[in-house]
Amino acid sequence: MPSREAEFARRTDPFRRELLAHCYRMLGSYHDAEDVLQETYLRAWRGYDAFEERASMRTWLYRIATNACLNALERSGRQRVLPSGLGPASSDGPGVLGDHEPEIPWLQPLPDAAVADPASDDPATIADRRETTRLAFVAALQQLPARQRAALLLRDVLTLSAAETAEVLELTVPAVNSALQRARAQLPNRQEDAVASTIDQRVVEQYVAAFEATDIDLLAGLLRRDVRLEMPPIPTWFSGYDDVLSFFAERVMTGVARRLLPIQANGGPGVAAYVRQADGTFAAHSIQVLEIEDGGISCVYAFLDRSLFTAFGLPDSLAPAVRR
Repeated sequence: MPSREAEFARRTDPFRRELLAHCYRMLGSYHDAEDVLQETYLRAWRGYDAFEERASMRTWLYRIATNACLNALERSGRQRVLPSGLGPASSDGPGVLGDHEPEIPWLQPLPDAAVADPASDDPATIADRRETTRLAFVAALQQLPARQRAALLLRDVLTLSAAETAEVLELTVPAVNSALQRARAQLPNRQEDAVASTIDQRVVEQYVAAFEATDIDLLAGLLRRDVRLEMPPIPTWFSGYDDVLSFFAERVMTGVARRLLPIQANGGPGVAAYVRQADGTFAAHSIQVLEIEDGGISCVYAFLDRSLFTAFGLPDSLAPAVRR
């Protein structure tokens, strides 16, 4: 007969990845989502003997995870943002750049490997996760009051019934429907707002080649006219082909050698950028999430946070002899 621990693991482990994605959507932070996921499983373990099967195991776990997220949001009182959520794009040119502001609670990227299951994910699951973990969508979610955010995610993303959502949030069905209506009114329609940010290998390869060869002309051919560049924790951001290209030409492609490793984040492509140091090694610089639309790059989110490299399973530095 299996032990209590083995039975608990068998019944709850299949939901771990989707629960992590749910916590990320709620909190806008991969690190916070990991912490809340651990708290969720600890609470579930402690309450396992009292689980009465009145709801499914999945609904029960989502109830614990959602309430843990709500508690975390209430404790922090902070709203995760991108630079574009703080004000308009810069019109001062690439020479004027704000200081790093690490005290602002910035939105973080989500490693696809942490929430994807190649053994079981079907194309519909992959497409839905790509749409619902896009940085623009997650950033919009953070603008909603916490319970409205939870109601929308449980109903529209996880497709729980109104009754199941009411049970998770410990609300009445009318209260859930009211919160959902208000959330939908404030959030852009996901289908209309969605960007087809697929893993376009050709564009990613050329993006890597442009930076490693310091080839601004190659990069110029990859950018859309409406391209945006955001670089948390720098609050300054740029919008439009001319401003973004000028920033790359004057502030980035200045002869410093770089190495870029392709990654997958927030349901789309990205790169981990390393910059050459005086001793020849390459130090971690940024995790960049790319949005690609119709074969061109529509947005570059460059997260200047070296702690994110660990989340993506990447080293802090590369030796001179390392080749991709």
